[in-house]
Amino acid sequence: MHQKKKGALRRFWPYMARYKHIIALDLFCAALTTVCELVLPLIMRYITNQGISDLASLSAATVLRLGGLYLVLRIIDGVANYYMAGVGHIMGARIETDMRRDAFAHLQRLGHTYYSNTKVGQIMGRITNDLFDVTEFSHHCPEEFFIAGIKIVVSFIILCQSSVALTLILFACVPLMILCCVPFNLRLRAAFRGQRQQIGELNARIEDNLLGERVVKAFANEEVEREKFESDNGRFLGIKRVTYRSMAAFQTTTRMFDGLMYLVVLVAGGLFLVNGAIEPGDLVAYMLYVTTLIATIRRIIEFAEQFQRGVTGIERFYEIMDADVEILDEPGAKELGPVKGEIRFEDVSFEYPDDHNRVFSHVDLTIRPGEKLALVGPSGGGKTTLCNLIPRFYDPTAGRITIDGQDIHGLTLKSLRSAIGMVQQEVYLFSGTVLDNILYGRPGATREEAVEAAKMAGAHEFITQLKDGYDTYVGERGVKLSGGQKQRISIARVFLKNPPILILDEATSALDNESEALVGRSLQKLAQGRTTLTIAHRLTTIQNADRILVLGENGIEEQGTHEELLAKKGAYYHLWNTAAALEKGQLD
Repeated sequence: MHQKKKGALRRFWPYMARYKHIIALDLFCAALTTVCELVLPLIMRYITNQGISDLASLSAATVLRLGGLYLVLRIIDGVANYYMAGVGHIMGARIETDMRRDAFAHLQRLGHTYYSNTKVGQIMGRITNDLFDVTEFSHHCPEEFFIAGIKIVVSFIILCQSSVALTLILFACVPLMILCCVPFNLRLRAAFRGQRQQIGELNARIEDNLLGERVVKAFANEEVEREKFESDNGRFLGIKRVTYRSMAAFQTTTRMFDGLMYLVVLVAGGLFLVNGAIEPGDLVAYMLYVTTLIATIRRIIEFAEQFQRGVTGIERFYEIMDADVEILDEPGAKELGPVKGEIRFEDVSFEYPDDHNRVFSHVDLTIRPGEKLALVGPSGGGKTTLCNLIPRFYDPTAGRITIDGQDIHGLTLKSLRSAIGMVQQEVYLFSGTVLDNILYGRPGATREEAVEAAKMAGAHEFITQLKDGYDTYVGERGVKLSGGQKQRISIARVFLKNPPILILDEATSALDNESEALVGRSLQKLAQGRTTLTIAHRLTTIQNADRILVLGENGIEEQGTHEELLAKKGAYYHLWNTAAALEKGQLD
């Protein structure tokens, strides 16, 4: 067995161990159904031998007793099978649920770097489709191998009592069959892994298209998207072709060996019968046991497909679980208490961990409690990255950041991020109602508190004019609302959270002038009494900031008030005049 597969199965065992009592009872029921199946050939052998050798001794009462025994066994078989099919499958579903819960919890802890480099469609495939196969695997895997083991061992013992030679000839076909089927089994495993990978790509392609459907239509690129999809879809078909060809060769090989085993019993058994080496009833029992044996081996071989699907699902599950959690609570992390709002950057440098692209180096900065700080500069200058270091979306490559003198690295993530509110350019609203999205700012808040937050954000008036008011369904990602409406709901969300530190990341840059004015007033109200960092491209929105920082390739290039920076006639002066010239050109 491949080392990776061994490792995956070893790590999977704790999930099954939680239900070991159910598994034990399931295997007991499997043993009962197997015994019931193996008794029939013995009954038929007895009746046949008695009928040929001493028909007078075979009375109707004996036949009825044997029939009654078999009836009781079939009832036991039915009850045991009900448990296996019902409770056993539910156990598999529970294991799937446990794994999906753990995968989702781990995904919540993974950082921005992971999501920047992993397609959402791939992640979705791993925690949905892949884990569906684990349900069947976790239930059937121990059961199928256990049943097969009992049938093969018991059949071998019983058949040896009739003819050791014929039994050895017959069982010699089994390892030969397994040897011939292993290569197809390995090809199937590789094919299933390719299928899972490609279905993830297909999901990612569909998701990308559906989320960007307005852009597709705006550029009339439906045909381009169809061609992209057809390419991915065709690649998936190619992988399926390989899978089914391997499966066809696999099944054909097993059928050939089925025929070979029947041929062995027919020819060798017939010769043994002619020579008086076995009784007629023994030959009947042989044929029945061979039928059982072949069905068992075929089931195991066919289960190999399900087994490979399950192992592939487990391996892909652990690829998620093995993704490093880059940002986590340090041992002994403390809760952040009441916050005044002083933020300090002490010799902070940062480069992205995946591509080691340096953003800035040796930044020293002190933000006073309640200060309104604005960050400006060219795109790529590190404004958003600098702000993202405060809630620890990333950790600095060097240096440290403190809040009220406490190193944020030693604080719990929950308490740190609870103290910070963010309003971003790209607003994300969850599928649900307007009220649901406002309450996301502080789960557990009352409806009245949410309404008050909406009033403070200047959102109450337009919300009450919606069809169902606060209970209006906003659509996936808030598609039923305008940009300004979505932004004001996001501001209401932060008002409800009521954080002492506020980060505004180009919160109005995507809005029209009227919406910008409305949202701007809401943001001014939100910023009162809070330490506020504002990232802005429109310099007119930050003229009244207590201090403006100009970020460039060398970190903080300038800082001061609007008037002070204009008087310096440096980088900010150049940005201001460029913006003014562009605005004048647009007006002209």
